[in-house]
Amino acid sequence: MSNRITTQFGAQSTAGEVIKGIDLTGRRAIVTGGASGIGLETARALAGANAEVTLAVRDIEAGQRVADDLIADTGNKRILLAPLDLADQASVAEFVAAWDGPLHILLNNAGIMATPELRTPQGWELQFATNHLGHFALATGLHDALAAAGGARVVSVSSVGHINSDVDFDDLHFERRPYDPWAAYGQSKTANVLFAVEANRRWAAEGITVNALNPGRIPGTNLVRHIGDVQNAPASFEPNSTGVSWKTPEQGAATSVLLAASALLDGVGGRYFEDCEEAGPNQPGVRRGFAAYALDPEAAARLWQVSIETLAG
Repeated sequence: MSNRITTQFGAQSTAGEVIKGIDLTGRRAIVTGGASGIGLETARALAGANAEVTLAVRDIEAGQRVADDLIADTGNKRILLAPLDLADQASVAEFVAAWDGPLHILLNNAGIMATPELRTPQGWELQFATNHLGHFALATGLHDALAAAGGARVVSVSSVGHINSDVDFDDLHFERRPYDPWAAYGQSKTANVLFAVEANRRWAAEGITVNALNPGRIPGTNLVRHIGDVQNAPASFEPNSTGVSWKTPEQGAATSVLLAASALLDGVGGRYFEDCEEAGPNQPGVRRGFAAYALDPEAAARLWQVSIETLAG
């Protein structure tokens, strides 16, 4: 990786530090899950840089409170709100149909983690349906808006949890193997990286770049609501000698903001980042870096095709 992207920022940098000095006037952004956690801090940073920011959220009431707060905090009145339930393809289709005009930044941030075994009405495993298929349908549905923007960026929020599980193409929805919440989460997060690889390959010629990232471990957000006592969570959530530490939401949003807004990422796509720089390969026993299967172009192309077929029913 001789052209690996490095920056002056690191694991403890905040979204505010990363966005400092960047002017996004005239740019339009969507942040899924923008009403809480790192999504909120990502939206705050983009709004503070004068972008128009649409918070795509399930809970409109909570979203309105957040939008009002962001307007008050940043002085930017172009904070918009739209309903989006990524687990519901009809909701995704309605969101896409309602969007008008170019889109410069799509931040696929929302997600669920380690849920009990749950399925959509189609029978899709809920973590895969929400974290991957929902964002896949959203991004492909907004493709023309992204292409119209010129130099658009798509940011796919993955996780170090992707190293727990490759995509099992023979049993995506745990119909034959026993359901494991962490394997399901890991598979969905690998899918987030593979999406970035294939979307970038398909769309780079239109000026759309797509990257994935690991935000780090952020306690206290809605994402961790299903795991109970963190001591019972897998090693990926232990701040210990495996090379990880806890982050605040402001720190957790920093890499997302870097990929969304920094000039260092102009023309760069199909890569995986963490701690505000491009990650290297995962090493055994260390909860950092990317698993080789997550950046496999053949798997990425296969997942794209499977996703299209799944959504077509």
